[in-house]
Amino acid sequence: MLRRSSVWVTLGCVLLVMAGGALLWLPFHTQYALDDWKTELRATGVPARAVVDDQVTKSGGNRTSPSTTMYFRYELAGRMYEQEVGCVEVCRSIGDEVPIWVNPADPSDFVTDFDQLSGHRGRIQGGLGVAGFGILVVAVPLMLSRIPFQRWFPPRKPRRRSSAPVRRGARFTIRSKHKQGSRN
Repeated sequence: MLRRSSVWVTLGCVLLVMAGGALLWLPFHTQYALDDWKTELRATGVPARAVVDDQVTKSGGNRTSPSTTMYFRYELAGRMYEQEVGCVEVCRSIGDEVPIWVNPADPSDFVTDFDQLSGHRGRIQGGLGVAGFGILVVAVPLMLSRIPFQRWFPPRKPRRRSSAPVRRGARFTIRSKHKQGSRN
């Protein structure tokens, strides 16, 4: 019978695996939701033209490559807006005009013609996904160590060799396919 503390440790391992899996799943779910939102904005958003007003490049602390952010300026319903867009795949030059589709309910929310949403979305979820992967790297081996494989798959017992009695003074002969030597 398992001790009570052993059950709690096993339950903790299972909960860690579930938490790590959920955290690892979160960035993928967020990306699918953002892809759906891009499609919806293109269909229902108000078309506008934005101008790249500025670009800022920051060398990034623990990252090896710098991150660049574009600042877009656009007008909607007689009001001027400025919003940032991260340079992920496309980075336009200052002064370039970019077609965008703006969310009528939130004018600071838009999608560009190169499929980039305004702001820096998904960074937190990406960090949580990395944390979830780290948790899984630790929790899965812990959980697997709690499974009693020996009980379900007992180790094989070594085969017993029959020992033939050897008469005193008689020579032991080995039977094989190859002759050991020639006898005269």
